[in-house]
Amino acid sequence: MESSSASAAVSRTASSNSLAGGGSRAVKVIPLQNPAPASPGPKSAALHARLVARVWGMSAVDWMELLIPCTRWMRRYKFREYLQPDLIAGITVGVMLVPQAMSYAKLAGLHPIYGLYSGFVPVLVYAVFGSSRQLAVGPVALTSLLVSNVLSPIANPSDKLYTELAILLALMVGILESLMGLLRLGWIIRFVSHSVISGFTTASAIVIALSQSKYFLGYSIVRSSEIIPLVKSIIAGAGDFKWQPFVMGFVFLAILLVMKHLGKSNKKFRGVRAAGPLTAVVLGTAIVKIFHPPSISVVGEIPQGLPKFSVPEGFQHVKSLIPTAFLITGVAILESVGIAKALAAKNGYELDSNQELFGLGVANICGSFFSSYPSTGSFSRSAVNNESGARTGLSGILMGVIMACALLFLTPLFTEIPQCALSAIVISAVMGLVDYEEAMFLWRIDKKDFSLWTITFITTLFFGIEIGVLVGVGFSLAFVINESANPHTAVLGRLPGTTVYRNVLQYPEAYTYNGIVVIRIDAPIYFANISYIKDRLREYEVNAEGTTKRGSDVGRTYFVIIEMSPVTYIDSSAVQALKDLNHEYKSRGIQIVIANPNRDVHLLLSQSGLMDMIGSEWCFVRVHDAVQVCLQHVQSLNPSSPKVSDNNPRRERSFLQNLWKQSSDGSTPEVEPLLSQNEV
Repeated sequence: MESSSASAAVSRTASSNSLAGGGSRAVKVIPLQNPAPASPGPKSAALHARLVARVWGMSAVDWMELLIPCTRWMRRYKFREYLQPDLIAGITVGVMLVPQAMSYAKLAGLHPIYGLYSGFVPVLVYAVFGSSRQLAVGPVALTSLLVSNVLSPIANPSDKLYTELAILLALMVGILESLMGLLRLGWIIRFVSHSVISGFTTASAIVIALSQSKYFLGYSIVRSSEIIPLVKSIIAGAGDFKWQPFVMGFVFLAILLVMKHLGKSNKKFRGVRAAGPLTAVVLGTAIVKIFHPPSISVVGEIPQGLPKFSVPEGFQHVKSLIPTAFLITGVAILESVGIAKALAAKNGYELDSNQELFGLGVANICGSFFSSYPSTGSFSRSAVNNESGARTGLSGILMGVIMACALLFLTPLFTEIPQCALSAIVISAVMGLVDYEEAMFLWRIDKKDFSLWTITFITTLFFGIEIGVLVGVGFSLAFVINESANPHTAVLGRLPGTTVYRNVLQYPEAYTYNGIVVIRIDAPIYFANISYIKDRLREYEVNAEGTTKRGSDVGRTYFVIIEMSPVTYIDSSAVQALKDLNHEYKSRGIQIVIANPNRDVHLLLSQSGLMDMIGSEWCFVRVHDAVQVCLQHVQSLNPSSPKVSDNNPRRERSFLQNLWKQSSDGSTPEVEPLLSQNEV
C-alpha cells in the first residue's frame, strides 16, 4: 500500500465526515489499496544493478578514499588546527606504548621484544588502512592472555615454536578480520550483548592480575586462565615469598594508580596519566642499577634494531589454532570496533565497522611478516589518545615512529627494567576493566541482563576464557531467540473521545467492544513464533485481560481484528498456520479481520490465497474502520442494541452492496456508528 494514496484517502475521509440525521456521525471506511505485484526479476538483480551503477559512478578520489582510508583526513588536513594536538597525542601515547608493549608481551609468554615489534608495524599499517582517527592499536592485555592460554599446552614459552605459533596467530587473525570486513560481516557483533562483554572483561581482568602476581611475590605460579588453579598455586608457593619485589611492585602500582587518577580527574594533569608507565620503568631501572637487589628479576637483553621481514612458520599447527584465532578475532572486534565507534561518535564523524575490520586485519597480516603477535585496539591508550586531543591518524603514525626510535636506539637501556615494574603496568591497566559499576547498574534496571553478566563472569572466572566466551555468547543468543520466539502482543482498546486504539494495559481508560477483540502483534511473524502467537490469539479470544467493554453483551467473540502495522515480515510457515487458524475460527463462527498490513505483508497474504480465504472485504487501513464494520454485524445479532436513525438513504444498501458499489464506481462506502454518538 502506497503511503501517498493512504494519506489522500485519509484526507478525503476527514473532509467528508459530517453529521447525519438522528444525531449520528457518518464515518467513511478508507479503502485498502491492493498491493502492486513485485517487479519482475529477483531482488538480487536490482541490488546488483545498483551496485554496478555505484561502482561506475565512483571517481578516482572516491576509489582512493575507499582503498586507502587515510587519504580522507589527509586531503582535508588543517595544519594550524590539527598538527599540534596530533603531535602531542602521538608523543604521549607513543611514550606510554613502549613499556606497555613489553609488559603485554611478558603476559603473552613472549620475549619483550615481540611486544615492541607488535607496537611498530601494525600501528603504522592501521594508520593507513584504519578508519578511526583516535583508536590506538597494538598489543593489549586480553589478547595477550588468550595467546598465552592457548599456546602454553602446545609448546613451552622458552621454545622457538611458541614464538612461531604466536606470530602465526597474528596472520590467521588478520585473515579472518579482513575477510569479515570484505564480506561486510560487521553486523555479527550486534548479537553479543554489552552485559556479556562487561562480564567477560571483568573476569579476564581478575585472571590477568592474578597471573601477574608472580612478579610481585618472587616465585613462579601455574600458567592458567582459571582462577582456582591460580589461587592454589599462589597459596602452595607462599613459602618462597620474597618481600623485595613485592614492596617494589606495590610502590610502582601505587604510583601508577595515583598518576592515572590525577590524569582523569584534572585536565591540567592529563599528560601525567600517560607518563605513568614510563615513570615506573625509569624508577625501576634506576633502583636496579644503583642497588642491584639480587631478588629482583629483570627483563634481560633485548635485541636492537627494526624487525626483519620473514614468513610466519608452524603452519602444521594451523588446525589446532583455528578455534583460538576465531576467539581472538571476536574479542578484538568487540573491543576495537566498540571503542572506535564510541570515539567516532564523540568526535562527530561516521565510522564504517566493515572498513574498521579490514584495517585491523591488514595491520595484523602485515605485522605477522615482521614478527608481531595479534594486535588490536587498546581501551586505555585510545582513551589517552582522545584526551590528548588526537584529531587524525597522524597521531598513530607518530606512535609508530616513536616505537621505531625505541627499537633502534633505546633497547640497551631496557635490559635492567625490573619484571615487577612491567607487572605493575599490566595490573594497573586491567584494573580499569573491572566493571562492577555495570553489574550494579544492571541489577537496578534489568535483572535479565544482570543474570547474563553474572553467568558470563562466573564461567569465565572458573572455567576459562574460551568457555566463558562461548557460554556468554550462547546465552546472549538464547535471549535473542527467546525474545523473537515470544514476541510482545497486546489487546487494543479505544481511547475515549478518539479513534485511536492503544494497549489496554498501558492505557486502562481504553475500552473495547463486546464480541470484538483487537490484537496487535509487535514483531515479524515467522516459523519460530507463530505457535506462540496462535496461543495468544486463542487466549485473548476468551479473556481480553479484564478490559472495560461497551455495547450489548453478545456472549462470545465474533471478530478477531489483527493490527499488523508492526509486522514487517511474514513467512510461508506463518501463512500456513494462519490458514489453519482461520479454518478453526470459521468452524466456531469467528471472523479474522486484518488491519493495516504493509505492502510486502499484504502482497504475500494475497499471493498465498489467505486473503481470499479471509475475504478481501475484511482487510482495512485503520483499526477504527475494522471495528466500525464489525460493530454493524455484532449489532445485527442483538436487536435490542441501540440503533441509529435510518434517514440516510445510503444506509438502505447492505454492507456487501456498499463494497460492490465501491469496486464499480470507485466511491467509498459509508458506515455509520452503531452506538449513539455519546457512546461511540
